Amino acid sequence: MVKDNLKLRGDLKIVLKDKNGNVKVERNEKNLIVNAGLAFICSRMTDAADNVMSHMAVGSNNSTPTATDTDLGTILGTREPLDSTTHSANTVTYVSSFEAGEGTGAVSEAGIFNAAATGTMLCRTTFAVVNKGADDTMVITWTITLTAS
Repeated sequence: MVKDNLKLRGDLKIVLKDKNGNVKVERNEKNLIVNAGLAFICSRMTDAADNVMSHMAVGSNNSTPTATDTDLGTILGTREPLDSTTHSANTVTYVSSFEAGEGTGAVSEAGIFNAAATGTMLCRTTFAVVNKGADDTMVITWTITLTAS
């Protein structure tokens, strides 16, 4: 008998730079694909009624992510449009840049969404604080991988 064991994994890389382009923080984190994100993935397999993932947000709430989360705890600023979305084999990679003045503060959570407001959250992660100053820039590269094992 053949058994399928599909697994979704999310990995993100956070790079924070000062106004001169010097790297202040470089970190790799894992995330939780939330229930709404799993339902979104399944719905996209049958139709294209939902909008594709298009925005990323950062926040300052470090409460542990749960499968029932539908938004970040405390968003810093607004959801930022994704700079790029790429697909290769069994991965999708999302990249978003938070320029000077965007997402400023004690960043400790991030999420991916399919709208600038409301909509569906695909995934959420929390991590040790990254202090983003007003002149700093931060790029988050988020890779979602589907594997059969």
